[in-house]
Amino acid sequence: MASLRLEIITAERIVLTAEAVGSVRVPASEGIVGILPRHAPLMTTLAPGELIMRKGEEEESFFVTGGFLEVRDNHVAVLADASERAEEIDVDRAEEARRRAEEALKEKREGAELAAAEAAMRRALIRLRLAQRARGRRGASRAQ
Repeated sequence: MASLRLEIITAERIVLTAEAVGSVRVPASEGIVGILPRHAPLMTTLAPGELIMRKGEEEESFFVTGGFLEVRDNHVAVLADASERAEEIDVDRAEEARRRAEEALKEKREGAELAAAEAAMRRALIRLRLAQRARGRRGASRAQ
């Protein structure tokens, strides 16, 4: 049975290299892209959001911001500006980023400043949601 090879790479580190991946869901700039084995070649830009890797019955989430996605010959390469596993997200740091973005939005900024504040708010909220979900899954697995 065909499978995917997934790599998530940033300028600082290799976040993930995985074989035998069943599917990948990626936040592309034009919307969510689902990738299965034998996917047609594709190159697109990334949007901030959640990347989901499914491997067998397991699912793992990653936060990604900006960058590029390339799919070719059952190989998925994610070259992200930044990426982290949901479990690695520092909730305090994400909450502080949300507070800073909220303050910036209250200042009634315009143009590029407003767009930057809105983007910062979206990134912070996504990171917080992923971190909360990851902690919920970890708690559920400990209870079993």
